[in-house]
Amino acid sequence: MIIDRAADAPLEMWGGIECTYNRVGDGWLDQLEFSGHRSRPDDLERIAALGIRTVRYPALWEYAATADPAKFDWSWADDRLPRLQTLGIRPIVGLVHHGSGPRHVDLLHADFASALAGYAGRVAERFPWVRDYTPVNEPLTTARFSALYGFWYPHARTDRDFATAMLNECRATVLAMRAIREVQPEARLVQTEDLGKTHTRPKLAYQAKFENERRWLTFDLLCGRVDRRHPMGKYLLRCGVTERDLAWFQENPCPPDLLGINHYVTSERFLDDEIARYPAEQCGGNKRHRYADVEAVRILPEGNDGPAKLLKEAWDRFRIPIAITEAHLGCTREEQVRWLHHMWRQAYAARASGVDVRAVTAWALLGSFDWDSLVTQARGRYEPGAFDVRGPVPHATALATLIRELANDLPPTSPVLAQPGWWERPERLLFVPPPAEPRLPGKPLLIAGARGRLGQAIARMCEVRALPYRLLSRDEMDISDPASVADLFEQHEPWAVVNAAGFASIETAETAREDCFRDNVLGPVVLAERCAAVGIPFVTFSSDLVFDGERRTFYREGDAVRPLCVYGETKAEAERRVLHAHPSSFIIRAGAFFGPWDERNFLVQALRSLTAGDRFCAASDSIISPTYLPDVAHATLDLLLDGATGVWHLANQGETTWADFAREAARRAGLDPLGIDARPTHTLGWRAARPAYSALASERGHPLPPLESALDRFLAARPPLPAA
Repeated sequence: MIIDRAADAPLEMWGGIECTYNRVGDGWLDQLEFSGHRSRPDDLERIAALGIRTVRYPALWEYAATADPAKFDWSWADDRLPRLQTLGIRPIVGLVHHGSGPRHVDLLHADFASALAGYAGRVAERFPWVRDYTPVNEPLTTARFSALYGFWYPHARTDRDFATAMLNECRATVLAMRAIREVQPEARLVQTEDLGKTHTRPKLAYQAKFENERRWLTFDLLCGRVDRRHPMGKYLLRCGVTERDLAWFQENPCPPDLLGINHYVTSERFLDDEIARYPAEQCGGNKRHRYADVEAVRILPEGNDGPAKLLKEAWDRFRIPIAITEAHLGCTREEQVRWLHHMWRQAYAARASGVDVRAVTAWALLGSFDWDSLVTQARGRYEPGAFDVRGPVPHATALATLIRELANDLPPTSPVLAQPGWWERPERLLFVPPPAEPRLPGKPLLIAGARGRLGQAIARMCEVRALPYRLLSRDEMDISDPASVADLFEQHEPWAVVNAAGFASIETAETAREDCFRDNVLGPVVLAERCAAVGIPFVTFSSDLVFDGERRTFYREGDAVRPLCVYGETKAEAERRVLHAHPSSFIIRAGAFFGPWDERNFLVQALRSLTAGDRFCAASDSIISPTYLPDVAHATLDLLLDGATGVWHLANQGETTWADFAREAARRAGLDPLGIDARPTHTLGWRAARPAYSALASERGHPLPPLESALDRFLAARPPLPAA
């Protein structure tokens, strides 16, 4: 393993699966259950295919525990650990990951340490070939969340309980490693901790100094460095820890064989005593001062200290080899790619300053759930990782491509790496207005359809996500003219093309078949052919109107298309011809669009009429899946970066009639829903036939948020509606 290798050996790419198993009240929140990995062992083959050969992997105490504390259920570990061995993957086995143990103990229980040691010894006996262990992940973080802030069980909130939990976890680590080494003398301790740093103004320098000493406490205890003269010694003694408790660690040192540094963009904090600048819910304090505790990256114009500097501080303090054992960012796909690449480059920068850094770990390979609530509520808030697990089969994301490249010592190919991450851009700052930025470097994403709401929405999302783009109108590029397309490709050299142009009027298409065919079929095919010729991805949009509406259950990607109108016919024909011209094209079927920037869409017109006191007519018997433009634009960019191909359905979850859609929007906007006049479709005078049912769902994954969520965000994003 890399711990044995020379410090100047190539940096390794490790992986990790988010496996938090924390208790809240009487229930447990299980990340392995949420992600599906608990019942999907073939994820390990997917991980192996990335080229990763070392993985932080759980053999959780809570999983193995039974009603009898002396007996264990080995079914999980027996299935997974030998499978890793067969795949040639070395596990760093974790025993407690933000947990507090089975029901018969917890972090404050006197028997926590000895009980975990008993389990650890049994794991080593069953799997004597395993050499690397993390008995307790992030003891300091877990003690803070469970015994100081009360988020997790046992929900304590005192310094005394924090100190008790902290020492229990570190004592458990020492005893667990002792029990493991009785079986496997060469076993190694890979001790993880979130290494953050606290910044502040002079008034709160004392608080920052305390927190910056506390961040080392896990490693200092295990190394036997803590006594009353230690910067944290007096604090621990005031908390009820005895000098004999501290002496025990000096008499039983268990220094890590490798420091596992977990680092996030939020790890560095800023304490701000100017609380008037912040919402009340962001303000707290100690017994001396009130202050806001916010991400330093949002406050410091010069930016955070950053991982390279923090790794150097850890090296200078301990002189123990280091690995970054968690590198993860819950954000849009391109920012996740930028963050992992940033961490990789920071590791090499630390090496250049003399730090013995061995590896970087792509954390949360299968994504993570509900960390926006610090895993205190099971709300299903999902952040994808190297794989997106929301479909029937996990699909590899753009992050997986970067991991595979770094793991195999290949140069990164993602076009998004030409731009800085959000944590390096001036718009991150809360209080300093960012200067106007020059056009972003790097090859652009070419977007056809500058005059349409879809093209404008995708361009807006590119702005937010720092993706260089060129939004082109028909005057600039006639997509049905191969010469015009070739000229623009040569001029801009795009890395991918999104076609958001086309003939948009369903009604007019009935009497303008030739124009509709040119814009909706010939144009996409010309773009697809050109993209195929130069070897770049192509995205185009289809419609729910490719279906005939004869069924009454959600249409999925594999269902047969049978359009009823000219517009639907052109979209169906475009799908067929585009995939023939460029088989790896990415085609998106969506429902009717609505968005906060579009004054022409159905929903805005309905709300304007109601605001003016007028009635508004809407179909009562046409069932659809409306699609919120910001959601579909973000998903389009995510899946494009992931390398998605073929047909995908992207619509907000749910189904509704046009009339019910308008009524629900009215209710949420505080208007009278009775002003919506629901009428059968045949009374509305439509020329184009529409399917009575065209609601969409996906068999491929990546669902958009529920329709109710989209409606709330739509209303929140819009200014108050004036009367029509």
